Amino acid sequence: MKILKFGGTSVGSPERMTKLLDIINPAEEQIVVLSAVSGTTNSLVEISSKLLKEEKDEAIKLIKALNQKYNEFVIELLPAGDFREQGQEVVDYHFNFLASLANDLFTNIEDKVVLAQGELLSTTLYHIYLKSIGVPSVLLPALDFMKIDEDNEPDIPFTTEHLTPLLAKHKGNNLFITQGFICRNSFGEVDNLRRGGSDYTASLLGAAILAEEVQIWTDIDGMHNNDPRIVKGTKPISHLSFDEAAELAYFGAKILHPQSVFPAQKYKIPVRLLNTMEPKALGTVISTESEKGKIKSIAAKDGITAIKIQSSRMLLAYGFLRRIFEIFERYKTPIDMITTSEVAVSLTIDFTDNLEEIVKELNSFGSVEIDKDQSIICVVGDFGAEKHGYAAKVLDSIKHIPVRMISYGGSAYNISLLVGTENKVEALRSLHDRIFE
Repeated sequence: MKILKFGGTSVGSPERMTKLLDIINPAEEQIVVLSAVSGTTNSLVEISSKLLKEEKDEAIKLIKALNQKYNEFVIELLPAGDFREQGQEVVDYHFNFLASLANDLFTNIEDKVVLAQGELLSTTLYHIYLKSIGVPSVLLPALDFMKIDEDNEPDIPFTTEHLTPLLAKHKGNNLFITQGFICRNSFGEVDNLRRGGSDYTASLLGAAILAEEVQIWTDIDGMHNNDPRIVKGTKPISHLSFDEAAELAYFGAKILHPQSVFPAQKYKIPVRLLNTMEPKALGTVISTESEKGKIKSIAAKDGITAIKIQSSRMLLAYGFLRRIFEIFERYKTPIDMITTSEVAVSLTIDFTDNLEEIVKELNSFGSVEIDKDQSIICVVGDFGAEKHGYAAKVLDSIKHIPVRMISYGGSAYNISLLVGTENKVEALRSLHDRIFE
């Protein structure tokens, strides 16, 4: 069985939703994971925000506006008659429910329920559409088998235990439709996967049932060897290892969330990134295998703050780094890059909500310097210790650009460079010209 995930743009209009059957083969066993219709989740976030602020009249206006969009969606998607009536009943049910929330106490629990409505709508409407054209399918409620534990981590054994009998119950059916993103938490309340959303759902399902492969369908033909919004002439990468893909995703490749492929990696399920608009494009295959001896891609991550702590107390002292890291741990602030010398340590963060408090504590160790508006440039490829010349080639490509930090050797898959954000575009283009052109 394969897992096929379609994002919001792939179901962003009735026309696009109907064209999914150009990709989905009802004769093959597949679980199709759908995101909410594009724009819906943003609208629901806004509605929820108004309700949390008790701006109920504004929330009702937003609910009515979104309701009207779905009324039009149903008319365009479904033929007049019974199926259109079914679709309208679904829309009415969900929007009456949303409107009712304005009359009750609204908390963060209801917030998660509001955010779930988008996926519940898209999957049910698509299921009705398939019925209207005579294509058999089974609608599987993700809330029956997707669960996170008390640490907000997905419970894959729970998914296996509860999804397997559902699939067996409908033996003989090939096409299953389910929601991405949404799940239940350890208290049984409606919640969501946060990181990676529907991509994460697809990867988790692939792991839970040991699928043949997971396909992530988006609006771009796989991961490119640089940012196509900035650099001309980029090309899709045919093969990446899981580790290479995770590095690229973490350091700026927007097509994929860095944690969304971890379940597939753990269970060795290949992940294929494909383009809904160009179904015949080869896309990118992410697996345990990868082409050796190559630089694969370049990505950039903005919004980085560099922190340098300099102290003579660090000289020959053990436990110094541990005490510094404990500060960041207390403030739940992840570190991206780190370099050290005998008397100084430099590191980067992208979450700065607690920066002022962190700096106050760091001042007890020595002098602290802060550089904001930085970008991490990540060059990903086969950088094993036995490889020669790649690091020199990367550094030579940007010898005309000031570099704040360099991280090399922490991974066999990347070289990371910290530059001022004002130099990011020039760095990406220069690296691309020297490495790929």
